[in-house]
Amino acid sequence: MAVNAVRIAWAALAAAVLLAGGGAQDIPLPEHPRPDFERPAWVNLNGRWQFRFDPGDEGLTQKWQDGAAAFPLAITVPFPWGSALSGVPDRAPIGWYARTVEVPAGWKGQRIFLVVGAADWHTTAWLDGQKLGEHQGGYTPFEFELTPHARPGTPQRLTLRVDYKDRAFKLEGKQGYGNARGLWQTPYLEARGTTALAAVHFTPDLAAKKVTVQADLLEAAPQDLNLRLAFRTGGLAAVEQRVPRGQAGVRFEVAIPEPRRWSLEDPFLYEVEAQLAGGAPPPDVVRTYFGMRTISVVNLPGTDHRYVALNGEPVYLQLTLDQAYHPDGFYTFPTDAFVRDEVLRARQIGLNGLREHVKVESPRKLYWADRLGVLIMADVPNSWGEPTPEMRKEIEGTLRGMIRRDYNHPAVFAWVPFNETWGLFSNVPKPGQEKPDRVYRPETQAWVASVYRLAKSLDGTRLVEDNSVCCGRGHTETDINSWHDYLPGWAWDEQLDKVSTGTRPGSTWNFEEGYKQDRQPNINSEFGNVWGYEGSTGDVDWSWDYHRAVNAFRRHPRVAGWLYTEHHDVINEWNGYWRFDRTEKFTGMEDLVEGMTLQDLHAPLYVAVGTPADLSRSVKVGETVEVPLWASFLTGSTAWGSELVLQARLYGWNTLGRKRTTFTTSRTVAYRPWMSEALAPLAVPMPQEPGVAVLAVELTDRAGSVLHRNFATFVVEGPRPDEVTLADGRRAHVSRIDPAGFSSARWSLKQWNVLEGLKVN
Repeated sequence: MAVNAVRIAWAALAAAVLLAGGGAQDIPLPEHPRPDFERPAWVNLNGRWQFRFDPGDEGLTQKWQDGAAAFPLAITVPFPWGSALSGVPDRAPIGWYARTVEVPAGWKGQRIFLVVGAADWHTTAWLDGQKLGEHQGGYTPFEFELTPHARPGTPQRLTLRVDYKDRAFKLEGKQGYGNARGLWQTPYLEARGTTALAAVHFTPDLAAKKVTVQADLLEAAPQDLNLRLAFRTGGLAAVEQRVPRGQAGVRFEVAIPEPRRWSLEDPFLYEVEAQLAGGAPPPDVVRTYFGMRTISVVNLPGTDHRYVALNGEPVYLQLTLDQAYHPDGFYTFPTDAFVRDEVLRARQIGLNGLREHVKVESPRKLYWADRLGVLIMADVPNSWGEPTPEMRKEIEGTLRGMIRRDYNHPAVFAWVPFNETWGLFSNVPKPGQEKPDRVYRPETQAWVASVYRLAKSLDGTRLVEDNSVCCGRGHTETDINSWHDYLPGWAWDEQLDKVSTGTRPGSTWNFEEGYKQDRQPNINSEFGNVWGYEGSTGDVDWSWDYHRAVNAFRRHPRVAGWLYTEHHDVINEWNGYWRFDRTEKFTGMEDLVEGMTLQDLHAPLYVAVGTPADLSRSVKVGETVEVPLWASFLTGSTAWGSELVLQARLYGWNTLGRKRTTFTTSRTVAYRPWMSEALAPLAVPMPQEPGVAVLAVELTDRAGSVLHRNFATFVVEGPRPDEVTLADGRRAHVSRIDPAGFSSARWSLKQWNVLEGLKVN
């Protein structure tokens, strides 16, 4: 009987949405916002709501919740007010929402809840003027029970007030790029069983071939209950577990004799339907999922270099900073397809992870990372004030809510409570000084270490980084020794030499006084050149520096990965792989080496070509140049056997722009997993005339399939001929002038010389 009731409930899902006042096509983001915790009977409340600003904070005293006050504006939920997609400008820090809701008649006898994915910051809710409750916080879900006030089958008025007033302790992250005012994640109605589940968490254990299940109830069991887990994927038989009367949860193990691992190559998910029954009908039913995978730290084989490991195998982290902003929706993306494509973009250029930057990202972004096999570093947003008791409460509450909500997402490999010490400085007045000193107090550092320990106590299955450090600050207690640096491309080899030398147990490099390194993996967790290139020569500046930096990282295997700033441009930061509107950027690489793309710079098999600090080298006409090579084969795969093929070709353009290939070579290269070492250099004869040249290198398997492309460039210097042979065989005399030697510039309002007079602007 219970199973049939569940099937009927799932079949009625579409009808329930229709009862809410429109089909899925009529509202934005119609998908269930929590694929990891989804009940069959729910009603999406996205779409048009009545709206009113409250600039004078008069709504409460005037009892706007009672329904008599006019709400003259219309806002599109779940987009924050002030965003273009909301349809409402940003005119005040307090906003009121109202709409008619109708609890489906078929939900009679069940418990009814309003669930809000996220609203920033202080939310109060009423149904027909009856207060449901209030919540403080801007990033994690909350809920109010409607059961005592709900009248299934009857239209009722739901009112929300959201107060976003400035508070120094409030967590905001980078909302300066667009405020997340009010509702910014999907609100929905939900029907639950009379005794309901609050959470179902799965902790995989690959070595023991089992998963531990922790099921929590909203309240203590009023009588003995039965929890049934039906595995919809994975070929496992259903299991049942008794929940004794008076208990608010139950913990048990489920054997998985032949576990299918969640990996970047095969992101398999065990889908589960949990049913809690035994009390008054109906049962409570939740669909969820988990991945069988482990996160740990191991040595890179054959070395003492510490790497983050997935399922016991090292992963060379190639991540990007995901600001997770949309030009028209700010914190909220317009469609689920757009959310999916954000994750796909990273995977398609060869990256293996995203850092969701100072934002608790929506569960559907994490869902797509789970589905598509992309790792996630999850940040807690920061405040911009001081570490007051109120701020500490906000941080710890948000961390708890984030871990509780996102525990089952296999893509998440690390929690990051703080970024760049933001919100951790205290203002300390100093006599005779107008501005106070900003001090990172030892007691604040001790609290940061306690937050690290709190996260570990809540989730011992993942890594925790205390503070993603920058700008002279350091770590306290941490699982990851990461650091930020924004440098030009030529500076990276020297910097990475210093980082590699400073990485060892007992070293105080990159740690606060009184703390020191243990055996944490060292990764870069933000790098780039500058934040923007407006007014420069454009995208090629970015890709040239990026290429030099990646070459340098691949020559330094003690650094276990990097994180580039950023996935997409946003407002005044233009370092993205994509522009703010997600259009493509031109890297210029494909014009230098046929077929080369960003994927080649992120390939597991990589050959850095040329001198460590440069992509361009000055050479003389006709000389034979020794070109260094470094093999960085950071994968455990044995698919390519023991040998690869390295092919090199030198081509270039003379002073008239004629292209010629002047040298080719091919040789075998020994291959072994996790190999990172210098190869024998290439001896390359330079062209017999001045110009510029590109040495293009391709790494292929024995069958000729290209695995990686790279290049170095040369400026070939020598006497420039006064006479040349043109393409059609004719001889021509070459005349040269000084670009800065003109005598008149009537067409120009301003003129300046660059490159020692070789170019005139």
